[in-house]
Amino acid sequence: MMNLVIFGAPGCGKGTQSERLIERFGLHHISTGELLRDHIARGTELGKIADGYISKGHLIPDDLMIRVLAHELEEKQDKTANGVIFDGFPRTIPQAIALEKLLDEHNAGIHAVVGLEVDEDELVKRMIQRGLESGRADDNIDTIKERLNVYHQRTAPLRDYYKKQGKYVPIDGNGSVEDIFKTIEDALNKQS
Repeated sequence: MMNLVIFGAPGCGKGTQSERLIERFGLHHISTGELLRDHIARGTELGKIADGYISKGHLIPDDLMIRVLAHELEEKQDKTANGVIFDGFPRTIPQAIALEKLLDEHNAGIHAVVGLEVDEDELVKRMIQRGLESGRADDNIDTIKERLNVYHQRTAPLRDYYKKQGKYVPIDGNGSVEDIFKTIEDALNKQS
């Protein structure tokens, strides 16, 4: 079993690389962003609460995200035998601690944290383009700037948290999708 966290700023390619990791290692994908967007689209109570945060570029409160994640892990136990890739979670140190406790309850842990590192100008360019192509409402310049600000203040400290545990695997997130994936795959094989 291999549980991975794919980590990095908004627009760094987490979703794209997650797809390749899922295919390569047979992992179950848990994207908190996708889970939340699904709730928003269905108009659930959670979706309404989440939309109030997401539309402003803010993070969902930790306790709410932990409940969503715990529910997803319980509901999909049969799909997690090979492991899970956490995409967009954790985003804060309290979430990382809560994830460790949650996985510990399932006699599991985090194998590695794949950190996609991309400079900020490239991130903005990618998200603007993604917004044009996908129509994602949260990919506009004001929300992008707020999301990056929130990332630097609240999420970036996770890099040092996981470095201290020896789990952080820095990956240059610039270049072709294939080259980046090859770098990730090589790094994970060295972690084993």
